[in-house]
Amino acid sequence: MRLYLKLRELFGRRPASTSNPNTGSPPTRLFVLVEGVNDAHFLRRISAMLHAHQPDLPDLAASERSGDILFVPTGGGDLLPWTYRLASIGLAEFFLLDRETPPVTQARQQLAQIVNLRPRCRAFITAKRSLENYLHSAAIREAIGVTITFGDDDPVAELVTRQVYQQSNSPTQWEDLSMRQRRRRRDRIKKLLNTAAAERMTIERLAERDPPGEVITWLKAIAELCRV
Repeated sequence: MRLYLKLRELFGRRPASTSNPNTGSPPTRLFVLVEGVNDAHFLRRISAMLHAHQPDLPDLAASERSGDILFVPTGGGDLLPWTYRLASIGLAEFFLLDRETPPVTQARQQLAQIVNLRPRCRAFITAKRSLENYLHSAAIREAIGVTITFGDDDPVAELVTRQVYQQSNSPTQWEDLSMRQRRRRRDRIKKLLNTAAAERMTIERLAERDPPGEVITWLKAIAELCRV
């Protein structure tokens, strides 16, 4: 709720078509709604890499600095209220949702259907479980120092965290750690995956992990929404 009120304060008092009265800079055109800050980390880095090879694709970090887009972390959980939470502000909206596993998958499919009925709004659900599943094992090895194989439905952050912990030779078994201890370690690894590992992705590595070109499709949709 605090985030929503802040956004209303920033954007709710001026039409989306006018410039910022304080700076004269172009207005924010698009909200990019992601589940958490790590998803934003991933998209910034992957889009910068793709933009360097395909300039018609947006560099989201640059778009964010210029004010064209604003990342909005929704916090995961029950996302249904977000389908209309920002509607009164009047900006275009792009949603990217992790597929996760059933029954969460079905709930997110319903959410995406609702969002896609709204004008100037697009919602996508990842074909893989989460954005970490689009990373290449070589990028993970270079960034974190573990060799791991995984499929589209595997909890990558969990698997990498376990392996990192096992390689630490701690006398305490992973299963004996508290839920809080496991979560803290997983959160640290998740950030590394979406920053350090994402920075080591290349065109070739992404093509191997994402043959249909989902990531490029997301970026094209963002570019289109910024123009409408």
